[in-house]
Amino acid sequence: MTPPGNNDYYKILGVPRDVDAAEIKKAYRKLVRQYHPDANPGNKDAEEHFKKVNEAYEVLSDSQKRAQYDQFGYVGDMPGGSPFEGFSGGVGDIFGDIFENIFGGTGRRRTDPNAPVRGGDLESELGISLEEAAKGTRKTVEIPRWETCDRCGGTGSEPGTSPETCSTCGGTGQVETQQRTPFGQFVSINSCPYCNGKGKVIKSPCKSCKGEGRVRKTHSVEVSVPVGVDMGTRLRISGEGQAGVNGGPPGDLYLVMNVMENKVFKRDGVDLHRKLSVAFPQAALGSEVTVSTLIDGDKDLEIPAGTQPGKIMKLRGLGMPSLRGSLRGDLYIHLTVKVPKKLTDKEKALLEQLAVEMDVRVKGTGVLGKFKSLFGA
Repeated sequence: MTPPGNNDYYKILGVPRDVDAAEIKKAYRKLVRQYHPDANPGNKDAEEHFKKVNEAYEVLSDSQKRAQYDQFGYVGDMPGGSPFEGFSGGVGDIFGDIFENIFGGTGRRRTDPNAPVRGGDLESELGISLEEAAKGTRKTVEIPRWETCDRCGGTGSEPGTSPETCSTCGGTGQVETQQRTPFGQFVSINSCPYCNGKGKVIKSPCKSCKGEGRVRKTHSVEVSVPVGVDMGTRLRISGEGQAGVNGGPPGDLYLVMNVMENKVFKRDGVDLHRKLSVAFPQAALGSEVTVSTLIDGDKDLEIPAGTQPGKIMKLRGLGMPSLRGSLRGDLYIHLTVKVPKKLTDKEKALLEQLAVEMDVRVKGTGVLGKFKSLFGA
């Protein structure tokens, strides 16, 4: 796979070249949210950039692919032959050939260029609500990926034709160059410059995939999200990654959960927290109030007399379900006492009378005397 044009994968993700794997993943997730087709319906530029972001991440998240990209500026076979043509594949190849020819080695095992290759894995982000995380849900996600070309069936050739064995390398994908040295015969092995190491030559490329055998498509996947998932939970969907090459199996799809914040409930592992306001008489004299839970409906809560602001009460087993077990967390109620901003004259008079009984000083309003004169108190 080579990058389109002169695109710089690091610039696409907006990261420096010395960035670590964690920062690459962080930048990728941010851009996926920004350019995802669901967030930009009908925006072709956003869709194209979304594809480039996924392509860049596919290379830079793989240590081997990234190393090759950093060194040569491409990933895969370089058009026109290996950059080491006429020399060797590296220091290891040089000494491998010397030992093989001088000391009678058994020879290097060559891989079949047309052997099935498993498709790459994909990773995307899936946003769900806290309620969906608690109850479980089913979601349909749109994933851009490489798929086997329907027109040619993955051969890369126009229907009615087929790839031909490369006459230069005999289908091995490699060519040998022999040289005599004072140390013996030296053999260098390079990718075939004619077929680019594939062992096959496509003389009539498929019009749909241009000879690649794969095409870029947006694929719909229905996903079952289990109860209890948390922020960052990775779900593996087998066989929904990139299409394989040469008949190889597809890769897997990994979905990273992004659980959105809830206005009422705050999550702490398997426990939930929420605030509840009660009136002063309820806190002072005690009361039974109704409190809403995340997934269990309304529940009754007993407020003891003399409850102080900031008291935390627990409803056992009404928190989040555990992802890997049958136990549930608890729901913690943080109590606050409401102080009304506006009072009727009667309410003011009652509060002033209460202040007198409690021997506390308050700012007088004059309504207490008015009510006393009216009722002869």
